[in-house]
Amino acid sequence: MIKGTFPVEQFAGKRTPFYYYDTPLLRKTLAAIIEECRRREGFHVHYAVKANANPKILGIISQAGLGADCVSGGEIQAAIAAGFPASKIVYAGVGKSDWEINLGLDAGIFCFNVESIPELEVINELAAAKGKVAKICLRINPNVGAHTHANITTGLAENKFGIAMRDMEEVIEVAENMSNVSFEGLHFHIGSQILDMGDFEALCNRINDLQEKLERRHIYLKHINVGGGLGISYDHPNHLPIPDFHAYFQTYARKLKLRPGQQLHFELGRAIVAQCGTLITQVLYVKQGAAKQFAIVDAGMTDLIRPALYNAFHRIENITSDEEAETYDVVGPICESSDVFVKAFDLNRCHRGDLLAIRSAGAYGEIMASQYNCRRLPVGITTEELL
Repeated sequence: MIKGTFPVEQFAGKRTPFYYYDTPLLRKTLAAIIEECRRREGFHVHYAVKANANPKILGIISQAGLGADCVSGGEIQAAIAAGFPASKIVYAGVGKSDWEINLGLDAGIFCFNVESIPELEVINELAAAKGKVAKICLRINPNVGAHTHANITTGLAENKFGIAMRDMEEVIEVAENMSNVSFEGLHFHIGSQILDMGDFEALCNRINDLQEKLERRHIYLKHINVGGGLGISYDHPNHLPIPDFHAYFQTYARKLKLRPGQQLHFELGRAIVAQCGTLITQVLYVKQGAAKQFAIVDAGMTDLIRPALYNAFHRIENITSDEEAETYDVVGPICESSDVFVKAFDLNRCHRGDLLAIRSAGAYGEIMASQYNCRRLPVGITTEELL
């Protein structure tokens, strides 16, 4: 059984469960992104803070020069505290409250991604009260499906996100007649954990059609934001630690008909941080059931909710055993039947005290942790902190 490389000796004495962040891998991932964008004029990446807001992770990403994609006032505050320039922060979200909008205005963020006329009116009103002009992009729902879990699709007409295509020109006209907003372009996002480049090609085709339609009315876009969505390999984190950024960015370079001077923005989250994060948990008991064997660990759905929420798969490795493999259901201590990480999975024989590594957990892991059952929140530990 192929395993990842972990500093197991340095884990000794650490209270489990905890998140271990392989920061050298994170830096290699960031370098791959930066190199791909360097080759293509006008490409800008904003890290989607909702994937992981650990301050140490945010600091590394900000130092690499990326911008930030935020979906709450708290994320804006976290991004600024981590060193992201306000001029590189975009703020999305279907339900922005007044204090969050005012925070963005006061900070001087690059752009608000607006999802409705009522939101547009509030931003204009609040900006007027401050004597400011807010830059805005309109989030358009392109009605483009994505080959991913139903709970993480965002670009279908049935989803709550964005402005319907049929209303696009009307909303642009409303925005252009407001004195305290500046219409900059369009924003899109079709979903998450997308591995089929055909989904992104479909988005490009839709944007090309919409842009031609707008230009017939002499409406020109300075900025196009295509969101994020690029997935990772949950099955093979050791073989595929860095996503195929070349194929991703090249899809947009080939298929999206950018005009001279147009700027293209991306909002990558999972693809940047997922593979560098691992949830380390300890085996509490090995229990023989009537029909199966359980490895009961001290991590639960409160620490990593994705398997329970999305039926998501995370590869698991026993990093302290080299014995023959046996089949286990790996389950947590939470008083819920859904507190299961994986069923019928082969692991090196488990014993009480063994450490298991739940892989590809750097995105939507620590950030979604809860204190259900009055549990303590897991901490995040970086490679540097162990050296």
